[in-house]
Amino acid sequence: MNNRLPPAWAKHIKSGPAPKPRLPQANPSRPDARAQSDDLLLKQAYEHKQAKRPEQAQDLCLQVLARTPNHPGALFIMGTICLGYDDETALQYFARAIAEEPRNAYYHLSLGDAYLKVGEHSPAIEHMRYALELQPDLVAALCALGRAYVESDKPDLALPLYEKALKIDPDHPEIRVGMANALSSVGRMDEAAACLNQAIERRMDLPGAYYRLAHTRKFTQEPPELRAILRELGNAKLGPDGARLLHHAAGKMLNDLKRYDEAFDHFRKARQASQPFDIDRYRRWVDALIEVFTPGLFAAAEHSFGDSSEQPVFVVGMPRSGTTLTEQILASHPDVYGAGELAKLGRVANAIGLKPSLAGKLSGIVDSITPELSKTLAMEHLSYLAKRSATALRIVDKMPHNFELIGLIGLLFPKARIIHCRRDAIDNCISCFVLPFNGYHSYSNDLRTLGLYYREYDRLMRHWNEVLPGRIFENRYETLVDDQEAQSRRLIDYIGLPWDDACLRFFDKEGSVTTASRWQVRQPIYKTSVKRWKNYENEIQPLIEALGDLADT
Repeated sequence: MNNRLPPAWAKHIKSGPAPKPRLPQANPSRPDARAQSDDLLLKQAYEHKQAKRPEQAQDLCLQVLARTPNHPGALFIMGTICLGYDDETALQYFARAIAEEPRNAYYHLSLGDAYLKVGEHSPAIEHMRYALELQPDLVAALCALGRAYVESDKPDLALPLYEKALKIDPDHPEIRVGMANALSSVGRMDEAAACLNQAIERRMDLPGAYYRLAHTRKFTQEPPELRAILRELGNAKLGPDGARLLHHAAGKMLNDLKRYDEAFDHFRKARQASQPFDIDRYRRWVDALIEVFTPGLFAAAEHSFGDSSEQPVFVVGMPRSGTTLTEQILASHPDVYGAGELAKLGRVANAIGLKPSLAGKLSGIVDSITPELSKTLAMEHLSYLAKRSATALRIVDKMPHNFELIGLIGLLFPKARIIHCRRDAIDNCISCFVLPFNGYHSYSNDLRTLGLYYREYDRLMRHWNEVLPGRIFENRYETLVDDQEAQSRRLIDYIGLPWDDACLRFFDKEGSVTTASRWQVRQPIYKTSVKRWKNYENEIQPLIEALGDLADT
């Protein structure tokens, strides 16, 4: 999506290696010459961006903006450069581009895409719909709006968009995989598989299609697709991202077939080209959180900070610890709305400086949170939640990594429920290792680092339990699968609602599931994931050693 360029620009771009950037020879003092000079620089900038040289692209765009401060093309390309690693800045660039050209469909589409990346579904949908008002047959906008509807729990609205896109451009690479994503999010796995097979037959986004196909069902016999995946892995033109997805797809199928050594070999190969994680930097972040968020801080803030609403429910923990299952059980209650993984709290934290890059300044940052600011932030958050559901007594945010922000939750919402999902440490880590998480989860790229990261997570959670005694409900995955009804009743009681038998049939609940757990939560609770790590025992010693006393062997 962030490689999108309006045709007015794209028609000037020729394939092939990008030229070295150089200033044009035109006289920039003449307006027409300056415009030509700007155009030339931006064409070069776009070529650099397409060739994955963002720094060179950014330098050229900044040259243009230095003399034409509101050049919409430069602002747009700067937004596409930022999209995916600094989405807040991307939002600003796209908004400025729209201010200059308010009827440019591509600018609205890209701003909508940026809003979607930060979890702001309402403005994302608004801008994507406006892009379609400007260009009704813009397939990229139809696919983007479909994706936004799926992520905002409106998958039924997504399917007609993909069907329309298919009629306009049946060979567009995004359509069938996007439609399959919408179908699988509502549990229509067979139809999703058929869509993916059509994409594979047409060789559209093969790695993504094979990966999603592998997750539409559990395999009991070797499927012909496994051989096809192995053939594709031998394709010399296959890039590292494609290889990563294909290895994960092969690993998933082989794991289903209980060919564990082969499966783990593919999972390991999927991680080979991944970026390293700075565990020392993360350890300093945890140190700072523990040092700053003290019992005294919460005692001083108890009666004057935040909002006393009981509506927010935060489900936190390591990814793959049972957060999706927990949300599905809670959201089966008629008075609970499951909002999925919301990025809002993380955006608030970043805006006020609660982030690892400012760990050394954390004390001053937290001191700057006044009672008035805490109330304002809390009210903004409640308004944000109200857009998800105006009637629910409880709204569940299951963003796992909010475990880092429990201190902020304690300041903003002293009566909010916090449910900590905990799972056997080795099982939890293995479940992270075998999935193709994005760059934010680079701690899972090698087994030793993953074990060390888990120890830091555990250290931080122990701290939160000490400084907020009795506030956090620990939901053990193994306890939940061993006695679903008893643990489900404890969960509902903890959030302050009367019991409802619908919570026992969470797998019948309508609505979309957009995480990696989408197949599992459509099934009744099963116990096969408990002590799953023993299937890989010979391969995971670096993980077990790094976990130390947290590894229950």
